[in-house]
Amino acid sequence: MMNSITTGPSRSNYLLSISIIGVLYFIFGFVTWLNGSLMPFLQTACELTPFQASLVTLAFYIAYFVMALPSSFVLKKTGYKNGVFIGLLIMAVGALIFIPAAYTRQFGIFLAGLFVLGTGLALLQTATNPFVTIIGPRESAAKRMAIMGVCNKMAGVFSPLVLTALIMHGMDKFSENNLALLSPDQKDLLLNQLASRIVGPYTAMAVILAIFAVLVKFSALPNQIEVEHDEDEHNTLKDFVKQIPGALKIRHLLFGIITLFVYVGVEVMARDSLTQFGRSLHLDYASRLTAYTMAFMVFGYILGIILIPKIISQSKALVISAILGAFFALGAALSSTTDSNLFGGIFGWLNSIPGFNIPILPNAVFFVTLLGWANALMWPAIWPLALDGIGKYTKIGSALLIMGIAGGALIPPTYAKLGQSIGFQQALWIMVPIYFFIIYYAVAGHKVRK
Repeated sequence: MMNSITTGPSRSNYLLSISIIGVLYFIFGFVTWLNGSLMPFLQTACELTPFQASLVTLAFYIAYFVMALPSSFVLKKTGYKNGVFIGLLIMAVGALIFIPAAYTRQFGIFLAGLFVLGTGLALLQTATNPFVTIIGPRESAAKRMAIMGVCNKMAGVFSPLVLTALIMHGMDKFSENNLALLSPDQKDLLLNQLASRIVGPYTAMAVILAIFAVLVKFSALPNQIEVEHDEDEHNTLKDFVKQIPGALKIRHLLFGIITLFVYVGVEVMARDSLTQFGRSLHLDYASRLTAYTMAFMVFGYILGIILIPKIISQSKALVISAILGAFFALGAALSSTTDSNLFGGIFGWLNSIPGFNIPILPNAVFFVTLLGWANALMWPAIWPLALDGIGKYTKIGSALLIMGIAGGALIPPTYAKLGQSIGFQQALWIMVPIYFFIIYYAVAGHKVRK
């Protein structure tokens, strides 16, 4: 089913629409990549183990699994612009749930807020992707998608830095050694003060999301997208679900779903779970490490815009990315956690610039942040390979791929659990076979036809 519009938007409406969608993609990235800083904060404030803190990613990403199938049917009833409006309001509610969570210091309430945030975000992403195609000329849709991707990834650079600056300052007094010296009442009082720091930022987020929802509601974005007739259109969720067994018999689609599942898992590890690795090494800047990963991801994304498809194909890009991922994962698992010669040799000169004062990362941590570069092009490369030639199963295939985002819910907690048992650096070994599987899919798995 192809999206289409009967009349092109005026230039003023086009610029307004592209700006709105750009802000939405920035919001996606900003909210998603707050989790890396949120995990160490909640680990301290709610007195959690690393595994318990990793449930932040489970609560957030499992919402994609739950909402993947219902989202398209919600949008069919509400319309696309109204769907964006509803998604933003759901996210605002999720942010407001952080207020009672902070005042009670109940981790379960925090997880509920994260699930609601993820639910709204899943609906938003389902609604906004078609807009990128229809708000301008179809021949420039790829360029608009590239712009949206940069908006999304740049938010991932800034969001951990913003949250860290707002809630993670003066953390020395909340160290385990200092807390151990306090009486139970004194410790509770101090941790309550820490937890209350999150109220202001998330209240502001809720207000901004609600205001932007109203602006979208009365914006020039179209509410309905005209589509060509599709003889395989399904009117109920039950009819849609009946296609799942047939879709899963398509081998290259099934392998694609597995590939996307494990890819999202290691991507979230390299972003959000990196803070746990840094924390285990007693790095006082651990909560900001996500920004490094996202900076390398932006670099990889820009390379993709330049090189694909003029110089390399998307399938070749996936092969190269997976090989880089395997190399960086091995480097992270095997290199030193105390020596910083690699990062210092490449980027140490930045600190000679007035105003620059970036931490020099240990080699092992540096290799994990480089995974942002390796992971950057995997999402756009896996999708077309998985959906190639599947005909009437394209819609259900897309929904199943979205459900594969649940890899971000399950693999990082597995890493955290292993990290508690064998050490967080040794637990990084679980990434190596994952990248080798992605290499297999990029080279041969996507060619399997049945």
